[in-house]
Amino acid sequence: MKRAWLAAAAMATLIAVPARADNDRVKAGVDAWGRGDYAGAVELWRGPADAGDPDAEFNLGQAYKLGRGVPADLNQAEKWYRLAAQQNHLQAQDNFGLALFQNGKHGDAVQWLQRSAQRGEPRAQFVLGTMFFNGDAVPKDWVRAYAWILRAAASGLPQATQTQQQMDRYIPLADRQEAQLLAKRYEAEASELGAPVEVASDARTSGRPKSSVGATELPPSSAYRMPAANDAPAPDPAPATAAAPVGRWQVQLGAFGDAGNARKLWARIGARFPGRAPAYVKAGALTKLLVGGFASKADARRACAGVSPCVPVAP
Repeated sequence: MKRAWLAAAAMATLIAVPARADNDRVKAGVDAWGRGDYAGAVELWRGPADAGDPDAEFNLGQAYKLGRGVPADLNQAEKWYRLAAQQNHLQAQDNFGLALFQNGKHGDAVQWLQRSAQRGEPRAQFVLGTMFFNGDAVPKDWVRAYAWILRAAASGLPQATQTQQQMDRYIPLADRQEAQLLAKRYEAEASELGAPVEVASDARTSGRPKSSVGATELPPSSAYRMPAANDAPAPDPAPATAAAPVGRWQVQLGAFGDAGNARKLWARIGARFPGRAPAYVKAGALTKLLVGGFASKADARRACAGVSPCVPVAP
C-alpha cells in the first residue's frame, strides 16, 4: 500500500521567549519570504535561530526542506525542525516527523506521528495508516491502518481518499467495519485535545501568529507500493447493502464562503457517512460540501437521517 511522508507530535517543553529585536527579525523574514526574497528571509532568520527562537528554527527548516534561499538539504531541515519541535512548535513537530521518515528513520518517526495523528493532523494519520498496512516500523494492523486512513480522508486529504479506495480491495469487510468504530473513537479523542487541523494550513506557531512560514504539503512519494496479489485475502461474501457506494445521487451538507469550514464540518461528521468521500465543489464564491454515491433519492434521504443541514441533490 502507499507509504508517505509524515507529520508529527507534541513534546511538553517550555517555549523560549525571544528578545524584541529577534522577534522583529523573524517577522521581517516572513515578509521577505512572502515577497519571494528567500535568501533575504534566510539571512534574517539565521541569527534568531542560532539564539534559539523556535519560529526562526522552524522557518529555516522550511527553507532547507523546500530549497528556497538555501540548497535543499533534508538533514539540515531535520536539524532545525527538531530544535523548534523541542520547544513545542506544533508545525515543527509535524514536519520533524516528515523529515525523519523521509530520511529513513521510520522507527524514530513513529512516536511523533502517533501524537500528531491523535490530535487530528491528517498527514500524520495518512502516513500512520500506510505504515500499519505495510507493517513498516510498526506491527501490521489493518484495522488501525483503515481507521487512520478514514480519519485522514474525513479531513479532505486527497491521497487518503485514493488510498482508502485501494484498501477497500484488500481489507476484509469485518476489519473495515471494526475500523469505522475505531475511527469514531479517534475523532472523539482528537476533539478533546482541540480543533482538527486542516491540510496545508497557515502557520500554527505556539501562540505567536505571523512568525512562521506556511506548512509543507505531502510531496509525492517514491516509496509507494501495493501488496502482492497473494498478500490480499479472499474477499468476504457481503450483502448488497455492504457493497461499495454506487449511484449518482448526492447529498449537500452546506455551502461555505471559507472552504476551510467545509473541511472542518466533514472532519466532524464524516464518520456518519462510512466508506464515502467528500467533494468540495466551487460555486462562485462558495464551496459546496457534497457526498455522493447514492443509488436513489430515498437512499440519499436515509443517509441524511440525523444530519442537518443535509439535502439530497439530483444527478
